Amino acid sequence: MPKQLVLCDCMGSQDIDADALSGSCGMKCSKVHTELCLSEIEIAAEAMRSGDAIIACQQERRRFEDLAAELEIDPPEFLDIRDRAGWSADKTPKTAKLAALIAEAQLPAQQQKMFDIVSEGLCLVLGSSDAALEAAKQLSNHLSVTVLLPPKSAKEGGIGAVDGQFDIVFGELRIASGSLGDFDLTIDKFAEPVPGGRDPSTCTETRDGAQSQCDIIVDLSGGATLFPAFEKRDGYLRADPGSANAVAKTVLDASHLTGTFEKPLHAKLDEQLCAHSRAQKTGCSKCLDNCPTGAITPNGDFVAVDPAICAGCGTCSAICPSGAISYDTPAPAETFKRIETLASTYRKIAKSPPRLLVHDENHGREMISLCARFDRGLPSDVIPLEVTALAAFGHAEMLAALGCGFASVTVLLAPKTDREAIERELTIVSAIGGSDTIDLLDIADPVHLADHLYGQTELKHVVAKPVLPLGSRRQVTRLAAKAIRPEADTIDLPQSAPYGAIIVDTETCTLCLACVSLCPSGALGDNTESPQLRFQESACLQCGLCKNTCPESAISLKPQLNLADEALSHCVLHEEEPFACIECGKPFGVKSTVMRITEKLAGKHAMFGDSDAVKIIQMCDDCRVNAQFHSENNPFAGGERPRVRTTEDYLSKRRDH
Repeated sequence: MPKQLVLCDCMGSQDIDADALSGSCGMKCSKVHTELCLSEIEIAAEAMRSGDAIIACQQERRRFEDLAAELEIDPPEFLDIRDRAGWSADKTPKTAKLAALIAEAQLPAQQQKMFDIVSEGLCLVLGSSDAALEAAKQLSNHLSVTVLLPPKSAKEGGIGAVDGQFDIVFGELRIASGSLGDFDLTIDKFAEPVPGGRDPSTCTETRDGAQSQCDIIVDLSGGATLFPAFEKRDGYLRADPGSANAVAKTVLDASHLTGTFEKPLHAKLDEQLCAHSRAQKTGCSKCLDNCPTGAITPNGDFVAVDPAICAGCGTCSAICPSGAISYDTPAPAETFKRIETLASTYRKIAKSPPRLLVHDENHGREMISLCARFDRGLPSDVIPLEVTALAAFGHAEMLAALGCGFASVTVLLAPKTDREAIERELTIVSAIGGSDTIDLLDIADPVHLADHLYGQTELKHVVAKPVLPLGSRRQVTRLAAKAIRPEADTIDLPQSAPYGAIIVDTETCTLCLACVSLCPSGALGDNTESPQLRFQESACLQCGLCKNTCPESAISLKPQLNLADEALSHCVLHEEEPFACIECGKPFGVKSTVMRITEKLAGKHAMFGDSDAVKIIQMCDDCRVNAQFHSENNPFAGGERPRVRTTEDYLSKRRDH
């Protein structure tokens, strides 16, 4: 059953053309109501009973959900068009923007994949002050608590009786790994108080390397954090022991961390595409170097992602050159579809190109709402796109937006966004699309947001023929770049770019083809008929495995984006004349290499002292084996090997005697 959008102009504060929207966004629209949440609430109830209503209001969502509960029906869907479009000081007609937002809202959303984390409430409290003991006392009513005090506390004594409310141990936490429900601990100088002793300093003998586990860590030590990006580590709570308010909040948060919790699976890994390592030679390590939480670790030739530690920042997806790691909620293909829908729907109505404002679902959404309520709102040509993780919106997504017809892309950073990761992606976009097409906003004032967007000069750099962004992130990047720079054949890129060529020093290269055997993407290849090193530039990841593997150091990398058609096919980087076998004439090997080996070994090595032995070097595999078989002192011409003696042979000999 088709959905119906129930419209309301919020007491006349919005200008909405229902007929124009119905014909442009592909959705049936109701007439425009004025007080849908008050005097016209019965109209909303009737629409909700039909089961196909989408209420175009987010502010009164709670009111309509309560109404659905009273009617004993499922709550309707909701769509915000007021804060994002309707409330704006821009007098330009907003039908195109409204239609774009409505069309994008109709796209099917990918269901988020989840897994369970179980916490049984085993809590470790770290600290050296009374704050740790007081926190443990409060938590003992909810959790099974152990306090880890510094070794010196055992010698000083004076910890007082705790009446069995929680356990106290002494030591230094050397290693902590894991996350909520699964922390592994290694403790040095570990000791336990001796039960029944009057002297509180009486403890067991200390030992190093004590192992333990817990579900929750409350760190009140005031020292260095146990984990990188500790605020993103589930189950690790940290507070300044000198701040009573911070400690109280931490205790309250920790007391709720028991039971079964659902955690999203943020990243999807395809090991076969990973270019991390081959044959113990390291290539790409971008995800390892940039993961803020340490959720990505080496795993042989590939990498591994710990979903329990992954915080879903999306950085790995944006910088992975091969697409081995991709953000999975939503997948890149879904983001491309949303961008294309917004751009194409807007272009059908408006004559001027739109601008894209990318923001997150917390800080950015609130900024837009406050901007609409207390300032000028967004301009009519600025279309907001809400994403789960800003860092996952990389160069491919930005270029896709430009290729689909957006005049510019503005990324509104959140306070905890990894700015460095996004800035690296911006350098690639700037090299391809120009620095005037991309903008990075790090502001926290809605008024300043409005001032910036209204103050942007008119941008005329728009693609002549918008593209349809289909395929992988690499394919979309190439497609968008050809639309943005149709006159360019090759575009120079920064060193961090995952596109480029390799330069081979033909004077040094011996065509050993070690690089071919280790290339993870198949960009390098050989020719079974002739000694050749072949290369397909569109497949090159610039991972550096070929460079790190080459024994002659004959390979160097050149980051660039070749938009010519020849980049899609193999070209010959280096070739030499093959050597013809002196026995059968079949070509094999490289002539220069065979002659160089012959020159180095003939008469200079004990195995190649005579001319017959030297000839073996100049034979193909088949002829070499044949020559050795018929040669003097042939190792294959010996008699039959004696039978291997077994236990039964020894036992039978003993019985015979």
